[in-house]
Amino acid sequence: MLKKIVVLGILMLFILSACNSSTMSIKEIENVPKDLQEYVNSSLRLQSINDGEKGYYIIFHSTGEVEAYLETQGDKLNIMFNETNLKDEVIKQNTYYVTTGPEHEMIDVLVNGESIPFDTMKVQYMKNN
Repeated sequence: MLKKIVVLGILMLFILSACNSSTMSIKEIENVPKDLQEYVNSSLRLQSINDGEKGYYIIFHSTGEVEAYLETQGDKLNIMFNETNLKDEVIKQNTYYVTTGPEHEMIDVLVNGESIPFDTMKVQYMKNN
């Protein structure tokens, strides 16, 4: 009987944790859809394209290797890019899909700890089916 109560308690903790977890996520997109790629300007360093649903495509051009992760500060979502092994020659397009939660009212992008503005922000990208 005690074992059932403990298992039930643990199950309830998992359910409550899932209900309270934030919906924010970041995922690198390896194969960018052609219709999305049409909106990308390779001469710009940072672009944001809203998908009209719950997320954003973030396009970041870099001459180095990039690691990306998210942080929150109250109602602000920070997209953190760490650039390493910078080179002068080749600029690589890094495309990420970021989802935010209802608690996030603003997005800030930091590259190696320094806040940088978006060069362009397209309000909505309509997927071609």
